[in-house]
Amino acid sequence: MPEVELKRITRDNWEDALALKVAKSQESFVPTPAVSLAKVYIKPDGENVEYIPFGIYDDDKMVGFIMHAYVEETNDMYWINGFLIDASYQGKGYGKAALGEMITWIKNQFGQCQIIHLTVFQQNQVAKTLYERHGFVPTGQVFAGEDVMKLTV
Repeated sequence: MPEVELKRITRDNWEDALALKVAKSQESFVPTPAVSLAKVYIKPDGENVEYIPFGIYDDDKMVGFIMHAYVEETNDMYWINGFLIDASYQGKGYGKAALGEMITWIKNQFGQCQIIHLTVFQQNQVAKTLYERHGFVPTGQVFAGEDVMKLTV
């Protein structure tokens, strides 16, 4: 499994994030980094939701994108979203490594966090399997056409 590092998206690397592309068959499964970055400013989930976008790096190369959305004064409003690995880096373990890093980062940053959520399209079996391997389980809820999964930490 490759070593990855999560680095916040800033004015220094945002264009690298915009250049990331998933395979054509995956485009309907995940928002583009541009859409995810817009959420940071627009706050579509409410004023109390904070967003932290990250580039997923292998050394100095951005290989993917992942974003954390949270409501700090809660113990269960911690979300992973916008998660993607560039098509040219898929199948090499980056997704597994990055998801593990994101979970660890959330737990280390927010000691009060008891549950991490994410959503996944039912047809996206590859992502669903990845999430299940990290301990995420279906909640039975559906949000915007996606199944909600949770990890109890």
